[in-house]
Amino acid sequence: MPLITPFALWTFLLSLLKTGYSNYSVDQCNWKGSGLSQEPGSVEQIFLHCAEGEVEWLYPVGALRLSLSPRLPRRPVGPASQGGSGLITVCIKPAESFRGAQVYLEQGTELQLVLRDEQGEGGAGLEEETGREPKVHCFSRLPGERVALFIQSTLHRDISRRIAAFKYDLRGDWGTGALLPQQMERACRPCNDTEVLMAVCTSDFVVRGHIRSVLHDRERQESVVNVGTTKIYRQKYTLFHPVGKYGKSLGEVRTFLRCGVKQGVGSFIFTGHVHFGEAWLGCAPRYKDFKRIYEAAKEMHENQCEIESD
Repeated sequence: MPLITPFALWTFLLSLLKTGYSNYSVDQCNWKGSGLSQEPGSVEQIFLHCAEGEVEWLYPVGALRLSLSPRLPRRPVGPASQGGSGLITVCIKPAESFRGAQVYLEQGTELQLVLRDEQGEGGAGLEEETGREPKVHCFSRLPGERVALFIQSTLHRDISRRIAAFKYDLRGDWGTGALLPQQMERACRPCNDTEVLMAVCTSDFVVRGHIRSVLHDRERQESVVNVGTTKIYRQKYTLFHPVGKYGKSLGEVRTFLRCGVKQGVGSFIFTGHVHFGEAWLGCAPRYKDFKRIYEAAKEMHENQCEIESD
């Protein structure tokens, strides 16, 4: 990724001398503000303390410095998380209409361009022109290392239609679309017994069901597994929606195309985590195998939580 020049960096550091500190957002997770209330050349400081949230900057003028210091959730369990480096994965996903600013990552004394303003004068944004899903941009940080983004407005004759909005997500070393290259090698490995037991206790969703179909998205390098559920044990968000009168629900779970997921018969336990509103697969043992593992652990008093089994 491009690095900002030393001269531009010096200009940035000088501008910090004129910085005023903004108030904390109401919920510590999201920020919404307008460049119309900023002085040209000023840098507004923003501090957020959640693992995920949204930033929406209307009519960008000047710059923002966004510091992210969340209390990260317990590290998820799954094949991709085992033997990991302990890195924190940071991802940002721009809104389809993102325009009017560029986003940089602070790297010591340099700024690294993460998200470019693809908007040209009088034109539509890149995703609007191509119809593509906005790309998720990820990078890594060591535990305890500061995460700070510098958001610089770009010059436009008309700022009335400029809104720089994006979602952010910080997680531990885990198996979702946020995976970095060093984690991808482990993402497709089946979970062992210990991982299965922890996954049903710590995942954002835990459901029992069957695979209805598998669709492969080569552009995003993802496979989308269409799941029909017979029982929902837990879901952080409404990922699986009720259909009909018999307690069944339908939903989608994503994994990597390279994992080669195929439609299989039988009942499974699907677990995983939510990443930018999408369900990503963690452990997915056959139900009969899960039941064997769970009952054995229960008999030995080694199960981490209680979950109903037939």
